[in-house]
Amino acid sequence: MKLIIRWAIGAFSLFVAAWLVTGIHVDDGGGWVVYAVMAVILGLANAFVRPLLKLLTCPLIMLTLGLFTLVVNALTLLLSAWVANYFGVGFYIDGFWPAFWGALIVSIVSVVLNVFVKDDDDHKKHKQH
Repeated sequence: MKLIIRWAIGAFSLFVAAWLVTGIHVDDGGGWVVYAVMAVILGLANAFVRPLLKLLTCPLIMLTLGLFTLVVNALTLLLSAWVANYFGVGFYIDGFWPAFWGALIVSIVSVVLNVFVKDDDDHKKHKQH
């Protein structure tokens, strides 16, 4: 159930980014399916590609005190949109800067909404005490 909630949060975060950022476009006919599929693609990219990008750019991340992570997030979102386009999903990003601002919005919305999703570990800790 928690996975479905986090997936819905990801889809909603992408919706907010597309709504706020000029340069992120979604096909009109797809509706929420576009955001749902894009959330899966972005989740997979965050699980597999983003750690590799962070490893390769570790010196830059350290040099910028972590701020380069924002660039990594933008590149991950841009890559996810490219994969979505390859499969005809209908989620488009016009370039790096819309991806940068979109990734920032996705991150902020996701963090805020995930506060309300309890982790199983937290539940177990409370039961033990």
